[in-house]
Amino acid sequence: MAEATFEESLEELEKIVTRLEQGDVPLEEALDAFQKGMTLSKQCKETLSKAEKTLTKMMTEDEEEVPFEEEEQ
Repeated sequence: MAEATFEESLEELEKIVTRLEQGDVPLEEALDAFQKGMTLSKQCKETLSKAEKTLTKMMTEDEEEVPFEEEEQ
């Protein structure tokens, strides 16, 4: 089974949060949903962290990665 995309994981997490906020979920289902939500949250956070690291680097002409620094004005 292929891993869900960031957007799919985030959408599922939002559905879980909405359902839990409504408060009409049996305890056992709420605990399962909470655990699933925590897993999805961790996956999304890791994806965002990796994206941030990628976006804060740039390639030199020699194809070496260097930190991206804003130019001082």
